[in-house]
Amino acid sequence: MAKTIPASFKAYDIRGRVPDELDGKLAKAIGCGLAELVGLRRVIVGRDIRLSGEEIAGSLIEGLLCCGSDVLDLGICGTEEMYHGVFSLEGQGVDGGVIVTASHNPADYNGMKIVMRGAKPLSGNSGLDDLGRYAASFESEPMKPGGGKRIAFSCRNEYIEHLLGYVDRDRLAPLKIVVNSGNGCAGPVLDLLENQLPFTFCKLHHRPDGTFPNGVPNPLLPENREETARAVTEHGADFGLAWDGDFDRCFFWDEQGNFIEGYYLVALLAKELLVKRPGEKILHDPRLVWNTIEEVEKSGGVPVMTRTGHAFIKERMRTEDSLYGGEMSAHHYFRDFGYCDSGMIPWLLIASLLSRRQQPLSSLVGDMIAAFPVSGEINSIVDDADRTIAAIEKKYADGAKDYTDGLSVAYADYRFNIRKSNTEPLLRLNVETRGDRELLEAKTQELLEEINK
Repeated sequence: MAKTIPASFKAYDIRGRVPDELDGKLAKAIGCGLAELVGLRRVIVGRDIRLSGEEIAGSLIEGLLCCGSDVLDLGICGTEEMYHGVFSLEGQGVDGGVIVTASHNPADYNGMKIVMRGAKPLSGNSGLDDLGRYAASFESEPMKPGGGKRIAFSCRNEYIEHLLGYVDRDRLAPLKIVVNSGNGCAGPVLDLLENQLPFTFCKLHHRPDGTFPNGVPNPLLPENREETARAVTEHGADFGLAWDGDFDRCFFWDEQGNFIEGYYLVALLAKELLVKRPGEKILHDPRLVWNTIEEVEKSGGVPVMTRTGHAFIKERMRTEDSLYGGEMSAHHYFRDFGYCDSGMIPWLLIASLLSRRQQPLSSLVGDMIAAFPVSGEINSIVDDADRTIAAIEKKYADGAKDYTDGLSVAYADYRFNIRKSNTEPLLRLNVETRGDRELLEAKTQELLEEINK
């Protein structure tokens, strides 16, 4: 096999510009590698709404079929629909799955998320790098059909029933919710859920459209938040929601149209789940931690810090048998969902919480926001990331250090984390304080000046 791997192979998924970094030839090679190298024999394949998805998924499926693997073809779907199919059909011989998606990346990108039996992710150290080397050395010659079968398949009804199992429908209030699908894949799933729930949906950019006429759905970008915020206030909604393209991440606005940082949702979801299961372990990433630790412990749970990234969190969740894991980037993982992340379960749980408490969402997060204000994640492009981190570590040598993911430094009244992105050439900075916004602004500015030196 080749010594190098294609540029589109990342730490825990495949993602690159089409066709420069990912094309039909590479997709077919990946399909053959999943069959011959990884040994997958019965594979679920889906794709998001991107225009290149049909070609990339078709070539991937061709490689699987040529090498004798059977394919259950979901067609257009969300990432978590693939996850659900793989872990729920393990007893029927399904031993892997692939979703062709580039999530929130620009429209000319595509990629793949790959899981094995039980929806365990295939990441760099668990076979993805070897698959990359196989694909890099693949010779694209005409291949005879190898006996694999392609079956048009759907398990969406079963997936919807699974989602509804997280709430008591008889106790749900008739909430009004703004839902912004961003022309991604969330819309059809929301339509099916709407038929089963007492909610009124105010729908924005609901129709799936791979041309992304309203921009690529990435609610993490501040410029993409205003439309949802405005719709919440105009409709008098109880809260607002938006998703990325493959809807594995869900973003929240309160009833006043204020965007809620994903950090505070981690604690809120943990508290809701711990009501029925006190004493369970709750995983969280190291970028922002103080609020999560405090709220989980107050709710009778056990906070466990782990490295950022879906493959790392899912592995640790299985090791710890944790109930729930949350990242401030809006990935939320659930043991009952095959330890996978879902963009639908979080808002269903929050809707259930609002129905039971009969309080606005702003009041449920307000105390946490005041107690632990945050900078929000700030990205910087630097010439030498390792040298920059080393310089930061030297300057803040008197703080308490943690190296779970990048560099975390804590003092009595503030802490920060700086880390290299797993998927982009960026340094990511997060700062939090104990209730001191002036200190937050001062330390954030101070750190950015150090990064930009």
